Amino acid sequence: MADAARLSNEGAVPRNPLKFLKDSFPAVVVITAVVMIVLPLHTIILDALIAVNLIFSLLVLLIVLYTQKPTEFSLFPTILLVATVFSLALNVSSTRLILTKGGRFDGRMIRSFSSFVVGSGGSEGIVIGFIIFIIIIAVQVVVITKGATRVSEVAARFTLDSMQVKFMAIETEYSSGSITEEEAQRRKAQVQKESDFYGSMDGASKFISGNVKIGVFVTVINVLGGIIIGVALHGEPIAYAVNNYISLSIGDGLVTQLPALLVSTAMGIVVTRAAATGVLSDQVEEQIFSRQTIVYWICAGVLVFLSVLPGFPWYVLLPMAALVGFHGYRIRRKNQREARFDGMMAKSRERKDEKTAEISPVVPLDSLSLELGYGLIPLVDKEKGAELLDRVQGVRRQSALDMGLVIPKVRIIDNMVLEPSEYCFKIKGVEAGRGKIRMNYYLCINPGTVTTEMPGEKTIDPVFGLPAIWIEPEKRDEAERLGYNIIDPPSIIATHLTEIIRRHGADILGLQNTQEILNTLRKEYPTVVEEVMREGAGLRVVEIQKILQGLLKERVSIRNMVSILESIADYAPVSKNIWFLTEKARQALASQICSQYADEDKKLRVLTIDPSLEQKLIDSRYETPSGIVSALDPPSQKMWISAVSRAYAAIRGKGWFPVILCSEQARFLVKNSTYRELPDLAVLSVHEIVQDIKPEAVGVIKLESQEKAE
Repeated sequence: MADAARLSNEGAVPRNPLKFLKDSFPAVVVITAVVMIVLPLHTIILDALIAVNLIFSLLVLLIVLYTQKPTEFSLFPTILLVATVFSLALNVSSTRLILTKGGRFDGRMIRSFSSFVVGSGGSEGIVIGFIIFIIIIAVQVVVITKGATRVSEVAARFTLDSMQVKFMAIETEYSSGSITEEEAQRRKAQVQKESDFYGSMDGASKFISGNVKIGVFVTVINVLGGIIIGVALHGEPIAYAVNNYISLSIGDGLVTQLPALLVSTAMGIVVTRAAATGVLSDQVEEQIFSRQTIVYWICAGVLVFLSVLPGFPWYVLLPMAALVGFHGYRIRRKNQREARFDGMMAKSRERKDEKTAEISPVVPLDSLSLELGYGLIPLVDKEKGAELLDRVQGVRRQSALDMGLVIPKVRIIDNMVLEPSEYCFKIKGVEAGRGKIRMNYYLCINPGTVTTEMPGEKTIDPVFGLPAIWIEPEKRDEAERLGYNIIDPPSIIATHLTEIIRRHGADILGLQNTQEILNTLRKEYPTVVEEVMREGAGLRVVEIQKILQGLLKERVSIRNMVSILESIADYAPVSKNIWFLTEKARQALASQICSQYADEDKKLRVLTIDPSLEQKLIDSRYETPSGIVSALDPPSQKMWISAVSRAYAAIRGKGWFPVILCSEQARFLVKNSTYRELPDLAVLSVHEIVQDIKPEAVGVIKLESQEKAE
């Protein structure tokens, strides 16, 4: 029974009749237009459909006039097709009724258009009406339709030709970090939309020209066929037949060609506004009626000159000259007011800046800055490409993707204290890295596979401290053949910036940055943020900042903020200890952390710690106001660091990345006790190993005394 009821409901008419009518309207219009060609209509229905056609065409024209951008009316090509078919169907229906009824034809719309255009009766009115009809058709065919068709062809061709160039420009901005991936996708979709629109307009313009030609053909058929039928079949006098059928044919032609004229005008406006944005009336006011006053005064002067010449209507020209001159005067007054206002605002800003400079006790430091010696200034010179600026933007974007940390804008300044070829990174005013590079030279680093050394100026890589050489540009091909890694000066600084961000991400993340992250997440995940920060069991922003800094300090990406906050929300009611919550956040990111250190075979090579040594570390745990630390006595700490360093060097010698695996209680103590001497050492707890990762023990960390005893 339930299934039967469900099936009957699926086949029933939707409960909302308005939505059903809205969804069915396009199909009804198209089917009605086709049926009209075949079935005869009553004259009342014909009058109603002619009125609908006229109003619809007027609406299309008004929509085009008030559209901000042509591509916003992307349905316009389809509208042209439907309007053309509907107009042709009206032509066929009216022709059938005119030829059938002859003098008894009672279509009010066609009769009204006929009498209005033809005007006076008799042969004179017929001739005048026919001439006016021919002029209207000629204007539409020769001027509007032909011009709009040509413009649409050219617009379509140039839009298609420039599409790839626009795509490349968007890709360049995206690669440099100037725009986000969402913005790049939006711009590409807009370019594709413009290409599709103007390509469709190129074909749709043929509908209008074809409609005009068919309209002329139908009018000729109405005249000739009507005279023949009226005289031969209806027995009407020849003069009456000529007068009647020509009058009705002119009315029929105008009643269908006038909407076509409105639609073709709309098409011409659309294709000629290819590069324009904004409402047409605003553009007219800005580009025509807001020009310099001299334009209107010259125009007024010409009108005055014409008014004094013999025979010219001074009573028309002088008022027009006064009107144009007054408009020029209004524009001048407006420009003067705007100039005075801009001057007052500029002075106000200057006074405000001076006042602020006088009373402000705070000189804020940049979160991240790059200082350059004067010899490196060409790297940021826009006239010379400003290649370094693009690289810095790319680094900021990549850091956001890799670390989940949106780096503030890097302030680049010149520092005369530095050597000409020297640069320096500072985080909140404190130096974080320094290096020297040679302009117009390449840095060559031996990756370990070079067998034949290349002569050059020996140096040290400023990023990783590896031995390297400087070579001239003409030796680059030779160095590449020998197997060297070739790095240009902008890439050196960009790579150094990337490493600075990876090492000092915790220092860059401030309290305000944390609040901005939470505000952004609150828009899409309000429940998660509210649960973490709810009153009572919730955390403060500064406590969330400390947890994120703890993750960044060990180079764990915080991009998956939702999982981090959900983990904090789960365990915050148990304890608000920052160390405890940081460990739980790491466990929520276990899959991400393991993938960071595992090889392609999902195998993780780890060092373990001797159980007695690990227990000794756990017993040395000591809580301070700033956190938990390992309080080993100095001799034990020295032996512990020595043991870790030996195991670290042995693993690096085999080409593996050193990872220590220990218990959850000892993980933070191991990392904290070795961070100063071995900051790159990765320490994982057993709870951070996911199922699809296969840990493989490749060594055990023991004190030297334990090794000798064994």
